[in-house]
Amino acid sequence: MSEPIVLGIESTCDETAAAVVQGRTLISNVVASSMNEHARYGGVIPEIASRAHAEAFVPCVSKALIDANMTLSDIDAIAVSAGPGLAGCLAVGVSGAKALAWAANKPIYGINHVIGHIAVTQLQFGPFPQDTLALIVSGGHTSLLHVEDVARHIDVVGTTLDDAAGECFDKVARLLGFPYPGGPHIDRHAQLGDPHAIKVPQGLTQGKAGQQHPYDFSFSGVKTAVARWIEQRQAAGRTVPVDDVCASLADSVATVLARKAMRGCEQYDSKTLIVGGGFSANSQLRAKLLEAGRECGVEVRIPRIKLCTDNGAMVAMLGVNLVEAGVSPSAPDFPIDSAMPLTRISM
Repeated sequence: MSEPIVLGIESTCDETAAAVVQGRTLISNVVASSMNEHARYGGVIPEIASRAHAEAFVPCVSKALIDANMTLSDIDAIAVSAGPGLAGCLAVGVSGAKALAWAANKPIYGINHVIGHIAVTQLQFGPFPQDTLALIVSGGHTSLLHVEDVARHIDVVGTTLDDAAGECFDKVARLLGFPYPGGPHIDRHAQLGDPHAIKVPQGLTQGKAGQQHPYDFSFSGVKTAVARWIEQRQAAGRTVPVDDVCASLADSVATVLARKAMRGCEQYDSKTLIVGGGFSANSQLRAKLLEAGRECGVEVRIPRIKLCTDNGAMVAMLGVNLVEAGVSPSAPDFPIDSAMPLTRISM
């Protein structure tokens, strides 16, 4: 069989995206973001995002096909994010993808968006070695997964018990007066500050809680500790050293993520760690993971920034894996699942 050609469609949050992947080659990749429309509200407004998806869907998919120099008849299958994500946003992408699949008589796969973040690394680094571990860090997810077979079987090793890393950053950014999304602003300021200026707690790493949850994550206490520190400074009429706050926060979060990921690699005898999700664009985290990987003899695969944030390439790449593995397509009337479990790869 020749390499399958898959059209991937993504609409879980504030990016409408479409891409064409053939085998392990990215043919086209188009992303339209509605982020600027949400900035004034300090977060994603589902209703605004859903309308933006409805407006961008046809232009995005059309451009992805034009850029690939293909029509729908050249595509072997369509893959679309069916969850997890914002229900209204998912509904736009999934209903549009179903209409295309029906009109062109093509098989459709409703895929797990988070698993797409793992699959996309194949475009840059090739196939997965055996016993690969994956660290997913995004706005809503911080998870450590064992990838036995990206198309058929994934186990959850650890997950966030409260705030994900991205949420923690966004909440602290709001306190510091940064516009939404806060992550990139914290990243920039952190590069100028002292990472040891403030003692920031490292969630679920100490004592009994650390023993009970060796691979789980908790960033709610981190956010609260930093918030309290800022408030106490302000109450005392002292200036807040923004660069140092950002550097200390970023260092704490990156250290916890790197340590737990490496401990997981040791547990599963894994020599490869895949990193995915929008938060993996953070420069402190990238540096800390690569450094920890060198120390522990683990190859850390962090994709280029464009493939970290939500995109259609990750959806198409997982679609290619499903086609190659002979997994049955989704039923034409498959539902969306805004809380899709990470053990479910496709609908």
